[in-house]
Amino acid sequence: MSRVLTAVTTSPARAASIAAVVVGVLLPFWVGAYWLSALVWVLIFALGALGLDVLTGRTGQISLGHAFFLSVGAYTGAVLGLTLHLSALLWIPAGGAVAAVVGALVAPTALRLKGMYLAIVSIGLVYLGQYIFTNVSYFSGGPGGRSMPIPAFGSLNFANGLSIGPIFINDDGLYYYLAFILLGLGMLFVRNVSRTHLGRSMTAVRDGELAGAVLGVNVARTKITAFVVSSFIAGIAGAMYGSYLNFATPGQFDLGLSVQFVAMIIVGGMGSLWGPVLGGLFVWGLQSELDSLASSLPFLQGGAHTSGIPVGDAAAIVYGLLLIVFLLLEPRGVVGLGHRAALLARRRHVLSRGPAVISSVTDSDTQTHQKVR
Repeated sequence: MSRVLTAVTTSPARAASIAAVVVGVLLPFWVGAYWLSALVWVLIFALGALGLDVLTGRTGQISLGHAFFLSVGAYTGAVLGLTLHLSALLWIPAGGAVAAVVGALVAPTALRLKGMYLAIVSIGLVYLGQYIFTNVSYFSGGPGGRSMPIPAFGSLNFANGLSIGPIFINDDGLYYYLAFILLGLGMLFVRNVSRTHLGRSMTAVRDGELAGAVLGVNVARTKITAFVVSSFIAGIAGAMYGSYLNFATPGQFDLGLSVQFVAMIIVGGMGSLWGPVLGGLFVWGLQSELDSLASSLPFLQGGAHTSGIPVGDAAAIVYGLLLIVFLLLEPRGVVGLGHRAALLARRRHVLSRGPAVISSVTDSDTQTHQKVR
């Protein structure tokens, strides 16, 4: 116990992570049904953004085809969960596995294309996926869509909820905890990968392919692996996304969905572990907040207001403005703002202690800033 307390007090980052886990576990008991459902979407989208950040934020490969891999995971889960009646222990990871295989097949295109050329080609994946799933009704049910499976682990069926003594957790609560666990495992996996040779190779490819190759990095293998890891996480997020929708059509996995994920990692902070979470919280939380305020804001459609800006369009306008602001002023997103605030607070604390230690702390802050970048 003393070792745990020592680790917490000597590592602010670890203490913040433990606090986030505790708050995350208790949060469903503090919010209403509307915001609990919104939090489920935040976690699912944060998981999908985590996958895109592996490819774009950590490896530097721009992709606008992320929605395609979510659709692969969603319809894989639909076939295995509803058609073949398999357990969620199988169809959720299977969604990630099939998406990873597809990502491995697509990855060789990244070896020849860079930058915006790769982004343009990745857009084609979205339209290709919509065409396939619209016409192959066995997987998707055709243009009209199909029902999605509800997770069941043995006798635990999310549709029935879960009773633990006097506590009852409904289906939204169970979805929340499942998405919370999957996101936590995904973040732990990405953190561990970033500390390995593969993670350092991804950083080298992002910062400069030629320089990385000169240093001995296998650029081709690194890019392919990044695509596979990104697609795997996206496939699991897609399986959860489709399941929580209960009913999905191919048109829901469109280019707009991919753009939302790009907005999440830019606003949250590319190449950082908490960036996708903060981005998902802001992007999806913003739309949920606008939905709840639509009836009281005269310029938004909702409630008694039949005229005005639709909530989705208003959210898209805010996303666009935020992308411009963050790319111009703070490319590291909300995480970067947090680091700036921490450095400023530390320097003010040093100034209050006197000039004797200012120079040493300034050098330390400079080194920390370089590591963050």
